[in-house]
Amino acid sequence: MHPIIQQIREELNANVDQKTKDTAQHFFKEAVTCYGVKSATVSKISYKNWSEIKNLSKKDIFALCEELFISGLMEEAFIAAGWLPKLVDQFQREDLSVFERWIGCYIDNWAKCDSFCNHTVGDFMIKFPECVNILFDWAKSGNRWFRRAAAVSLIVPAKEGLFLQEAFKISDLLITDSDDLVQKGYGWLLKAETEKHPFEVLTYVMENKLVMPRTALRYAIEKLPKEQKLLAMKKG
Repeated sequence: MHPIIQQIREELNANVDQKTKDTAQHFFKEAVTCYGVKSATVSKISYKNWSEIKNLSKKDIFALCEELFISGLMEEAFIAAGWLPKLVDQFQREDLSVFERWIGCYIDNWAKCDSFCNHTVGDFMIKFPECVNILFDWAKSGNRWFRRAAAVSLIVPAKEGLFLQEAFKISDLLITDSDDLVQKGYGWLLKAETEKHPFEVLTYVMENKLVMPRTALRYAIEKLPKEQKLLAMKKG
């Protein structure tokens, strides 16, 4: 075990909050494994230890992140997810295969999925937009976390007005998905696109509201004006 991993685990164990640990499971349908450390404290531990590893090679930092992911503990995954976007200037196209493998091997709840994909994969897509087509393959996966990842990986870029047509294509692929966490994922993506493209998203929703699950629909229109929300929610 790398000394920094041991140090992180000692710090996490020293900051366990029993109430946080007891309530963590309430937010998930699947079983989760965690220390029970408050999010703000995890962020401080992540920041503190980043200062000790930031001068390592990308390869070495990736190895440390994988060691954190392997543990299965949610806070360790959050620390890895916090470190990785700091390496965006060093990202190369071939890193996408690493990120894809990590999703398949280590992502097993929505919080890990979102913390990793929002920024690490999202920042990657901003840097290498020609790689976005892989998200269409993820959207067709039998793995629910790949399907959610297909959507939530574009949320940060969407807030900048990017990948509108890709967001619509991903939503098309997921539109009748029966998994509520996937529905929330692409609904969230559409909501993010409304920040720069409200008319286009409203048009998409109006064209698809008869087949779109209400869960996804509510997420998608959340930031639209009240009268547009009412129009979108009106049946028929």
